[in-house]
Amino acid sequence: MTDAGLDAHGIDTSKAQSARMYDYFLGGKDNYPVDWEAAEKVISFFPAVQEMARVNRDFMHRAARLLAERGVRQFLDIGTGIPTAPNLHQIVQDITPDARVVYADNDPIVLRHAEALLHSRPEGRTTYIQADVRDPGSILAAAREVLDFEQPVALSLVALLHLVADDDEPHRIMSELRGSLAAGSHVALSHATGDFDPETWERVVEVYRKGGTPAQVRSRGEFSRFFEGLELLAPGIELAEHWHPELGEQRGPGERIPLYVGVARVP
Repeated sequence: MTDAGLDAHGIDTSKAQSARMYDYFLGGKDNYPVDWEAAEKVISFFPAVQEMARVNRDFMHRAARLLAERGVRQFLDIGTGIPTAPNLHQIVQDITPDARVVYADNDPIVLRHAEALLHSRPEGRTTYIQADVRDPGSILAAAREVLDFEQPVALSLVALLHLVADDDEPHRIMSELRGSLAAGSHVALSHATGDFDPETWERVVEVYRKGGTPAQVRSRGEFSRFFEGLELLAPGIELAEHWHPELGEQRGPGERIPLYVGVARVP
């Protein structure tokens, strides 16, 4: 460990990081004591956060499966997080072996594990971009080396936009990303909400902000704005556990998980 709080891989272990906290919530091992402390603080007043992480992951699996079954063969996954099998490319290449998948994230710990994201089916291709969603132009430029944006692409921002504050212009980011997509492309989003318990979510957001992550939960109406100009697939914007549960990874009835999701088509 260096004096600056960086480990041998250049990972800052002096502050909790959202990707490592998410990994902790999922039961992973790629996290540090500073992440455990922050994650346990969130768990202490929102115990369902671990189930929420699993429900979010399940939504990603179902959305990827649905789009692959609809014939989409190109995927751009921004805010990838620490690899947790099955990863998106494993799901879609099981259905469409020649699918191409580009992952993007800005966390050094994800880069350290990126090799796990690159074991593509021989017919397909996967690659990883170290980049920040707040600079969508750099992501798109690198993704164009693998993906053909003249053809449909599935854009996935799962559990990412609630880590982008209004000051970082999330609608500008979404506009630039969507503007690159051909007709027949799709957008899959999930987003935490404070609609059902705003006081608890104020506390959750504060934990993340103290770690340097500009978290911001949004209402259903605010989340809906990210889909403006797109054609929402049935059942529209829903809580995650109600979005196509028949596609797998169903969980039993329990506490309502405050996570809105949606998948839409580019007309």
